[in-house]
Amino acid sequence: MNKLEDLAQAVKNLETDFVKFYEKGQAAAGTRLRKGLSELRKLAQDARKEIQDTKAKRKAEKS
Repeated sequence: MNKLEDLAQAVKNLETDFVKFYEKGQAAAGTRLRKGLSELRKLAQDARKEIQDTKAKRKAEKS
């Protein structure tokens, strides 16, 4: 469940910058937001790879 917690925390961390950028118009918050979203994408890609590897391992064990 560590991956899920990491993803949830990454999304939660973006909330402040979303508000600052969209509601208050702070340009620097947009930069932080883009960086945070990039990190979120990396976490998601890692989770996807781990899921695919686990599925392949389980399939190989059944054969």
